[in-house]
Amino acid sequence: MNTIQKIIFGNAMSMTEISDKSIHLIVTSPPYFNAPFDYKDLFKNYEQYLGVIRKMAKEAYRVLQQGRIFALNIDDMLVNGEKYPITADAIKIFQNVGFRYRDKIVWKKPDGYLRISKRSGVLLQNPYPMYFYPDNLLESIIIFQKGKFNYRSISMEIREKSKIDKKEFQQNNWHKTIWEITNVLPDSKLEKGVAAFPDELPYRLIKLFSYIGETVLDPFAGSGTTMKVAKQLGRNSIGIEIIRDLESIIRKKVNCDSLTVIERNKGKYRFVTLDYIENKKKEI
Repeated sequence: MNTIQKIIFGNAMSMTEISDKSIHLIVTSPPYFNAPFDYKDLFKNYEQYLGVIRKMAKEAYRVLQQGRIFALNIDDMLVNGEKYPITADAIKIFQNVGFRYRDKIVWKKPDGYLRISKRSGVLLQNPYPMYFYPDNLLESIIIFQKGKFNYRSISMEIREKSKIDKKEFQQNNWHKTIWEITNVLPDSKLEKGVAAFPDELPYRLIKLFSYIGETVLDPFAGSGTTMKVAKQLGRNSIGIEIIRDLESIIRKKVNCDSLTVIERNKGKYRFVTLDYIENKKKEI
């Protein structure tokens, strides 16, 4: 099935290129708040971080169709010994802009992913009460909904084309509030330097909350995982990403010669096609 894939290089706090109520599903994972190994000191303070989430949520509410889903992969973060209640704060932010808090799924990474770290190892050095700090193998997938969905708005033909495999649903425990999914491994070339989630995460969400031919948005596109999976599942996709240098990675990942690239430049947009890039290479 022919689909349309588009990447916008700009800030997710503004989605001016996207029309009101034109998106059918949003799946994203914002940067971890000042994570020591991935985004150290990216934000000046916690309030600035929440401000980004708040502005993005307002724009997301505007562009999302009535009754549709926003799936947010996020979790609390430990920075310099202080734990920030990001999940709870994000839920309140989304509720305040109009979303309904529908569900929460816990993503559990494999037990072997994380060995005893310096944090949990404190107890081994001091095997006494009050020295315990657990290592985290979990992240949250918070499901928000914009109003109520009209099930009759989807034709029987599209419903059948988008039918979920009941065997896959049951055998892989999609019905549970805990999803055991292997994370992206450290030696993955396309995700190097990007805290990407695994394909399986958007795969389940796109299957469960969108129909064939609809449009999926990822406001923090990163290396393009959501876009890649959306294309594979016969959905259109739009990604917003602030790091301009990720274009080549996104192209490889999405594997889409017809990828449309929009680059914001002082309020103006430059549409970049594959032919344009190839011609520029020849000029150089």
